[in-house]
Amino acid sequence: MFKNATLNAAIDYIGCHYPGTYSTKQAVNTGKQLWASEDYSTFNDNVGGGCWARILNQNYVNGNMTSTISWNLIASYYMNLPFYRDGLMTAVEPWSGNYIIESPIWLTAHTTQFTSVGWKYLRHGSGVGKLNGGGSYVALISPDGKDFTIVIETFSHDHSICIRPPLPKYTVSPQQIMIDLKGSFAGVTQLNTWYSKPSYSTGVEDIFFLKKAPLALTNGQGQLDIGVDEVWTLTTINTGVKGSFPPPPASAEFPLPYSDDFESYMDSQEPSNLAQQTGSYEVFNSTSGDHGKIMRQVVTEQPVSWCSAEKLNVSLSVIGDPQWADLYIECDVRIGNVNNTDGAFIAARVTQGGCQTFEAEGVYFFIFPSTNTIKLSNDLAQTQVVFTGSFTGFKEWNKLSLAVHAKLATAMINGEKVFTQNLTGKANEGFAGLGTSSFGLADFDNLAIMNIDDGLKRMEEIRVKKDTKLYFKPGKF
Repeated sequence: MFKNATLNAAIDYIGCHYPGTYSTKQAVNTGKQLWASEDYSTFNDNVGGGCWARILNQNYVNGNMTSTISWNLIASYYMNLPFYRDGLMTAVEPWSGNYIIESPIWLTAHTTQFTSVGWKYLRHGSGVGKLNGGGSYVALISPDGKDFTIVIETFSHDHSICIRPPLPKYTVSPQQIMIDLKGSFAGVTQLNTWYSKPSYSTGVEDIFFLKKAPLALTNGQGQLDIGVDEVWTLTTINTGVKGSFPPPPASAEFPLPYSDDFESYMDSQEPSNLAQQTGSYEVFNSTSGDHGKIMRQVVTEQPVSWCSAEKLNVSLSVIGDPQWADLYIECDVRIGNVNNTDGAFIAARVTQGGCQTFEAEGVYFFIFPSTNTIKLSNDLAQTQVVFTGSFTGFKEWNKLSLAVHAKLATAMINGEKVFTQNLTGKANEGFAGLGTSSFGLADFDNLAIMNIDDGLKRMEEIRVKKDTKLYFKPGKF
């Protein structure tokens, strides 16, 4: 930017991920607005709330960053996947509608209810800075100059640690601070006061977004006693309110039986409940038979690697409950002839995802139609193959069925049993899953998951249907 005037003129903001509240000297010297364009990403208990409150203030106090963007706003990842509950609130059960308002929501309100886009921070030393006893404060002014808001936080080191980067040690002590308003605000006689203090001790209740008595000012001055691990908002704004909401729907287990024929989605939409770990799964209109809309794995070559998971050259999407043990999964699978993968699979007891996807264990039923090969593996990487066999009955579309019960796995293709094998792996529970053995196109349809008892009945129904062929129907003569 310093060397290219055209580039410099085209840039309005500079963003940094997880800056640890500090900006580089070079970034500050650009004169551009600075953002923490991805931050937080921390488990949203009260320590996570402390992290969020601290960086909301100190990203500006230490780093002149005027925007802090949380990754994510709402944490909606299955338990046992990376970054579970790393959001301002939690909603991980779309099937039940359950959600949880976590501490970061209320600590966010200390800033967002009393400022808005267009408000400006005051200068350091004149409304922005560090407190002598530890903690920080910022003040913001409305665009018309008629209102202002002060946000104070005093979170201790151990109660405000973020996921990244490491937080150097520091101390915070109870303290009394002086408010001294000058200029156009010297005549303000009171400030509306809001207060939060998360609890970190058993038996002590949280205090979140409590409206307290206004802070009285005399000649623009007032005193405030503040403790450790607190957030205070002092403001001329009168519209603050702690919102109320009815109890959310009760938490519920992932529903079984479960099925999805993908007919209800728009083209290129990602299907509900399936959480892709590598690869990308989207809905398309099928061009064959009676399959209508199908789900397709669309990544055809190894992408730029974010972590080691992409280097395994497999795709995986998981669904359901990480505590499922005995389970039945069924899906129709098609592997084409252009830009296709060499194989596909369905799976049970998938243990993990994210950047550790390459280490995922479980029960994986692979098919490789071009070589008439099938496999059963205890891991996604196929380093723990239990069984390898041949199958010559592959069609354009193939219905794969996998039943996992205790230490046995039984599989069928198009209603024909292809193996029952003893399981030797360590995985005793995990997600259901499906995917491809390499990057490349593969289609999936009519996904069905059910408990093992219903699944064994389902396998028998498929087998009987395959074996029943009516060549002649007697009639009356």
